[in-house]
Amino acid sequence: MPRDLYETLGVSRSASADEIKKAYRKLARRHHPDANPGDKEAEERFKEVQNAYDVLSETDKRKQYDAFGAAGPRMGAGAGPGGVRYEQYDLGDLGGLGGFGDLFTNLFGGGGGRARSQATKGRDVETTLTLSFEDSLRGAETRVPVEADAACQTCAGSGAKPGTSPKTCPQCGGRGVVAESQGPFAISQPCSRCRGAGMIVESPCPTCHGSGRTRRTKRYKVKIPAGAKDGTRIRLTGKGEPGSGGGPPGDLYVVTRVAPSPLYERRGADLVVEVPVTYPEAALGATVEVPTPDGPISLKIPPGSESGKLLRARGRGAPKLKGSGRGDLLARVRVTVPKKLSKAEKEALEQLKSVSRENPRERLVR
Repeated sequence: MPRDLYETLGVSRSASADEIKKAYRKLARRHHPDANPGDKEAEERFKEVQNAYDVLSETDKRKQYDAFGAAGPRMGAGAGPGGVRYEQYDLGDLGGLGGFGDLFTNLFGGGGGRARSQATKGRDVETTLTLSFEDSLRGAETRVPVEADAACQTCAGSGAKPGTSPKTCPQCGGRGVVAESQGPFAISQPCSRCRGAGMIVESPCPTCHGSGRTRRTKRYKVKIPAGAKDGTRIRLTGKGEPGSGGGPPGDLYVVTRVAPSPLYERRGADLVVEVPVTYPEAALGATVEVPTPDGPISLKIPPGSESGKLLRARGRGAPKLKGSGRGDLLARVRVTVPKKLSKAEKEALEQLKSVSRENPRERLVR
């Protein structure tokens, strides 16, 4: 028994034309023979889907099918399921089937008629910019030299000798593609003579030798945001290499390389600075001066601070790249031990030793 055409497309009998078209496109992609080489079942399923769409996409045929169904009048020799004839099409005949040709042009790179524009975006270019640590925190504006392909100034990018112009490729007729027969389908391939451009240069430009491009060094102004880190990428839209076939130029990416700081260790937007303190300052507590990117501040060292203790000064770090505000300054306490002692210092430490009740090795002797 022939399969119901609505069931074939997986839609209801009240489906709109857009719903039928959407269902058809989905199934055609899945079952097209080019996507399933050698799969006979997929090929038969594709024929059923094509047949169903051929009927249900046309108002008169759909009305006739709704009225008579699969047992109704046959609509031509070689009828398929539902009493309706189906045909095989190569990709050059699909343009009039409700966007079917466009569908397979997108899927398989082919299609009948004149080839779609070969417009291609230009290649992106990347360069590095070395910054001092201070400039990375406060931001900077500079110019970066970039060597990249650019449109040849002699031929204005055409590739042809001045006074001449590119000609239509005789092999593909300017389409940029040639059709190769593969069974019942015609698959389009890029033209080997013009390499898909659709045009050939008979008299090449003496400067660029027909490529339409030359290597040039340009300088672009780039603004480095405050808080840039090592590896920050800054995009300059349209400053890359030119596109082909009328396509847009690529982009330029400037990657920052930040020189290390003799004072700070960076942790995202936080800055870590090591603060040496004497033993009495660590034991008794003290107020010390520590550096920040905006100038020195006073920081209180709590009594009993040990080496490695981190003290936080909020909002004194690096600017945040994403969002507003700044990170924090983390002061790492480092207790110093004097290598040489005066007589008075030695006597004071001996006195401290005699009265100290602390035994840091107590757990080791238990």
